[in-house]
Amino acid sequence: MPASGWLNLPDNPEAMRSFTCLIAILISIILLGVLPAACSEPVPELEIGFPGTAIIPETAATATLPATQAATPETNPSPVPPPTADTTPGDSQTDALPRTRYQLTAVLNYAQHYLVVDEVIHYTNRQEQPLPELLLMVDPLYYPEVFNLQSFTGQDGQQGIEYTIETGQIRVSLPEPLAPGASISFSLSYELNLPSPTPSAAVRPIPFGYTARQVNLVDWYPFIPPYLPGEGWQAHQAGFFGEHQVYELADFEVSLSLSDTGQDIQIAASAPARIEGDWHHYQHQAARNFAWSASHMYQVFSTTVGNTTILSYAFPDHTTAGEATLRTTAEALELYSELYVPYPRQLLSVVEADFLDGMEYDGLYFLSNGFYNLYQGRPDEYLITIAAHETAHQWFYAMVGNDQALEPWLDEALCTYQERIFYEHLYPDALDWWWAYRVNYYNPRGWVDGTIYNPEGYRAYRDAIYLNGAVFLEELRLEIGDAIFFKFLKDYVDQTKNQIATGDDFFAVLEQHTQADLSALISKYFHLRGN
Repeated sequence: MPASGWLNLPDNPEAMRSFTCLIAILISIILLGVLPAACSEPVPELEIGFPGTAIIPETAATATLPATQAATPETNPSPVPPPTADTTPGDSQTDALPRTRYQLTAVLNYAQHYLVVDEVIHYTNRQEQPLPELLLMVDPLYYPEVFNLQSFTGQDGQQGIEYTIETGQIRVSLPEPLAPGASISFSLSYELNLPSPTPSAAVRPIPFGYTARQVNLVDWYPFIPPYLPGEGWQAHQAGFFGEHQVYELADFEVSLSLSDTGQDIQIAASAPARIEGDWHHYQHQAARNFAWSASHMYQVFSTTVGNTTILSYAFPDHTTAGEATLRTTAEALELYSELYVPYPRQLLSVVEADFLDGMEYDGLYFLSNGFYNLYQGRPDEYLITIAAHETAHQWFYAMVGNDQALEPWLDEALCTYQERIFYEHLYPDALDWWWAYRVNYYNPRGWVDGTIYNPEGYRAYRDAIYLNGAVFLEELRLEIGDAIFFKFLKDYVDQTKNQIATGDDFFAVLEQHTQADLSALISKYFHLRGN
């Protein structure tokens, strides 16, 4: 059967192999930094242990608004328990001020790719200084005619909220500065006419929008970024590659419904669903974000690791790859929980996606259908490597946050190195393949502490942050030894979890574990820190 999606393979076996290798190499060179197993020397079979482009508006607007088995379908009793005893992490016990809370009620017309949303934001000033304004990050504004704001109402129905629409943001002028410890609530109503982005090697993967097979809602709601004392809002513009958002922990109460109920549509989400009639209700506490996806084609597979249910959503012609993704995610989740701190949530969802590469969110990650198309049942393949990488983001991104625009190495280099650790522990016969085709083939170079705004392009960014970052971590491990290295990483996660970590935090924790002179090593890989 020919594969569907953006990779359509020929029927002739030899032609299929050649075509598969050609497409795989093209994707890997442009986007990923790996070569597929099908195009490399074969390795022995190993037993698996577990049963388009965003357009930035040129003008701003100012306005004052008046007032491993098939899972049970969601319409049946869910395999995921309702979130009545959520064990998700919270802030420090000494911090009594509430987190930002988002209440989102959304109705999706799946066939028309149209979403109507009512949102209430409850925000408390956790700073020691008054805030004269608030900033909302609104990624749908990057797309023309997608975000249509209907109303913006202040606390207790207060009218006349003043705001300015900027590039990817809405800046809100407060009637009076918000005092330290004070809270404010406001409501927004808006519509999303979802885009259908065209895959492109020139820009970062675009998860937001729809294809013929799915609707993906990521960074779909306005949210408030972190505030840095003395610096202001931790907010950045989107780049041509990499991720630009910074997320502090927040609480999400989400209710979703489908207006066209004629089709059997599966919803994949960051948290377990509590279903009442046509409504799916979600509680996602102390989370970076809430993402979800809907499709009339998903085949769903499930397994459990401890108290966590893992759900794998795959298209019908990729059930074998969907099951492999499920197993890999389970293996990686169990391994990283043992090495660092246990995965704290009830659910982790992995979704086959109609866009290039993988993309992580808190409690959910996407994996490109290209990996599923190429899967041949071996550990030395894209599907396994990137599934292990994206699972690691639940630690280095979701649990330990960071500034993805200015210090992307804190999640991407660490997650790339977790791929190495995954193979080392579970599939050691494939470890040489990983080093040869994921890293060394590209002879990576460049400063590990670069940003997503690298003027040399994606290849230079990827080689420096992901690949050279992994090489740095390998050299660091060799320098200080395994025992210290893994205790350091464990303590780094434990000390910075639920925060937004920085490079200073990384090296401060490292200094707690070793007296070795690492100045030469740091100068070799870090431009700002080592020179």
